[in-house]
Amino acid sequence: MFLPNGLARAAVRFRPSGFVGTFVALAMAALIVSACGILLETGLRAAVPPDRYAAAPVVAAADQKAHYGHGDSAASEPVPDRARLDTSLVDRAASAPGVRTAVADVTFWALPAGAKGPRGPLTAHNWASTTFTGERLTAGRAPGPGEVVLTRGTVGDRVTLATPDGTRTYRVSGTTGGDRAADGEPGTGHPTVWFADAEAVQRSGHPGRVDAIAVLPEPGVTTAALASQVARALGDRAEVHTGDDRGTVEDPALGMAKENLTGIGGSFGGIAAVVAVFTAAGTVALAVGQRAREFALLRAVGATPRQIRRTIATETLLVAPLAGVAGCLPGIALAAWWFGQLKDKGAVPEAVDLSVSWIPLVSAAGAVLVGALGAGYMAAHRSSRVKPGQALSEASVERLRFGWIRTPLGLAAAAGGFVCAGLSASLTGEDAANAALGIVMLFMLAVALLGPLVARLCAALFGLPLRGAGASASLAAANSRTNARRLASAITPIVLAMAFSSVLVFMHTSEDRVTARQQREGILADHIVTGDPGLAPDAVRKAGRAPEVTAAVGLLRTSVLVPASGGVIVPASAQGVTGSARALAAVQDLDVERGRLSLASGEVAVDAALADNAGLAVGDRLPLRLPDGTRTEPRITATYGRGLGLSQVTMNRADLATHVTTAFDTELWTKGGTAAGLRSLGTVLDRADHTTAQSVDRELNAWANTVMAAVLGGFAAVAAVNTLVMTVLDRRRELGTLRLIGSTRRQVLRMVRWEALLVALAGIVLGTAIALATLVPMMKGLTGEGPYIPPLVYGAFAGTIVVLGLTAATLPARAALRSDTLDE
Repeated sequence: MFLPNGLARAAVRFRPSGFVGTFVALAMAALIVSACGILLETGLRAAVPPDRYAAAPVVAAADQKAHYGHGDSAASEPVPDRARLDTSLVDRAASAPGVRTAVADVTFWALPAGAKGPRGPLTAHNWASTTFTGERLTAGRAPGPGEVVLTRGTVGDRVTLATPDGTRTYRVSGTTGGDRAADGEPGTGHPTVWFADAEAVQRSGHPGRVDAIAVLPEPGVTTAALASQVARALGDRAEVHTGDDRGTVEDPALGMAKENLTGIGGSFGGIAAVVAVFTAAGTVALAVGQRAREFALLRAVGATPRQIRRTIATETLLVAPLAGVAGCLPGIALAAWWFGQLKDKGAVPEAVDLSVSWIPLVSAAGAVLVGALGAGYMAAHRSSRVKPGQALSEASVERLRFGWIRTPLGLAAAAGGFVCAGLSASLTGEDAANAALGIVMLFMLAVALLGPLVARLCAALFGLPLRGAGASASLAAANSRTNARRLASAITPIVLAMAFSSVLVFMHTSEDRVTARQQREGILADHIVTGDPGLAPDAVRKAGRAPEVTAAVGLLRTSVLVPASGGVIVPASAQGVTGSARALAAVQDLDVERGRLSLASGEVAVDAALADNAGLAVGDRLPLRLPDGTRTEPRITATYGRGLGLSQVTMNRADLATHVTTAFDTELWTKGGTAAGLRSLGTVLDRADHTTAQSVDRELNAWANTVMAAVLGGFAAVAAVNTLVMTVLDRRRELGTLRLIGSTRRQVLRMVRWEALLVALAGIVLGTAIALATLVPMMKGLTGEGPYIPPLVYGAFAGTIVVLGLTAATLPARAALRSDTLDE
């Protein structure tokens, strides 16, 4: 009686080479999928235990997302800064049943501006916040109007402090006797100053608004009941937080960290998962296809199609689960390293921990198993259904005709890729990048589906020069043309590695080059002064009076949300200017293309690409969201060409100052003057130093793309090597025949090298073509220029593929030629 399970175990035992290759491919796929799944789960579960709000069981805060669209098209985008609540909501929260007290919380920066008093920036709060933070006076009394309480100082002293609302002198009414690390925004670990409640709201730079409302319950009221009553009282004007969710209010960086982690684990993870499982499935299909003669023999001796399919399923069940487990273990290590790097670069708060549960691990193993089963079934479909009398004859030669399903789908994918490329070329800004993202996937799908046809064309094209390069090269060309399916299995992962790595890396190099050039041409200032957390309110005035300074301009750097085509909103860099348009033109050449630069309130100048993307022109109203999500519609007075290197939106500082957490100018640009004369205002950089610092920031932002390129490119490279090794080992009978008819080992190895070189070059050319089809329209839309491909980087990519291909083909061929006997 035919026992397929026993046959499956025997196949794994006596034909280990094909199953080892399948095991490696499936394990690599599980590694990628599990790592991305762990990051996705961490992003969904990320939480920071509350510190400042630890004693407040319920905290109300504004919605930190800007919503747009309606119905099915409704979406949201995180606001660049903190959204705040109206002060009137404090009384509404306090009136809710079960509430003992509701306390407004205000946090901002204050800078020492006098000879006496504290040194360095201070974290400022309203005194009522001590109700839930627990600070107690050690001397003096609570602050009144014109008074402050310091962590260290002398009661009765006078201190001069610069706040977003201006510079004033205050009397020290009390001290708390210690420097408590306040975890509320803007920062931690700084000396603290407390203002009277009304004065804190005014001095914060956000009059009439507070950061959050801490709610304390009456005795016996549960947190759930309190949260329900507060939510009912505030309605949709605030969000109510309890538990670890209060940490998100305390540290808004957690929200951005969650976005980053879910973006990496979800968006990139989805692409990586599809690519990994698809490539692993291709390896499984290759392993099954290599056994066509074996399945043909089984059909000839009476095996039924169901028995063939059951045998393949059993073999998969013997290999795939073990491969999934083996891949998940290094997947955890990859996720931990990736997560640690994000922490080191400040993208994830230190208090967030990596979440590792069974869910992403089981999902990765399941995805690998399902993909392997599907690939095995499809690969054996023909062998299991063919008539027994035709089985051996069809297995002896490769079929020349193409599938009626794969070919139309492949042609449709290729057509879709060209359509997306044309669409991306007609768009600008983020829309061009978003449209271009589908180009790689469509062309890669086309290459995979049309693999045999593409391989035959490549063999015919690249085989032409081989015909005149000797007998070994000519034989390699003939083999490649005859065995197009085998060639396609080797070319596809190389195309994948080259295409994805090139797009992710060269997208950054192209944008970086344009940004650097725009900065080099646009920065006219001789000196740039910076400060942490910002510069004093009178810094611009003092700089203007410094010796030899002919122009001084303050810049408040932030981000805003602007409209894009398709009804979406996207973040854009913005600068609020302190000074005149004439002074700005003296230190910064924005390359105005249309209109006239104006810095009047209610007016804005924008990057030309941004305006085109939004379908707006000079004179139109720009419906933008300020950093805290507030809607406004300034009139566009000018469009300019150097937004990528300088700033995409330029407006009056006063229009931005009340909508950011830190309202101090971020930078001070001067024309003329000396470093010595400006050093008292902050850290002085010259033009070259500032450009270098900006380049470092761009490098940090591009790190994620580089890691993604390394992960996908590395996986594809391993898959390519694995496929070549499997292909060469499966040809032991063919190589042995060549030895028996008189070929020397050197000639056979030379033929194998020529074939590997043909495969590598075909993959490099196709991958480069796909990358260019993606990069050209994308960069035209983002920067208005073509892509920049550093020759050394491209050469490293191509050289690595060639070396890996030659090595992966030569080493197993040497092993196969150690014996002169024919292998079955």
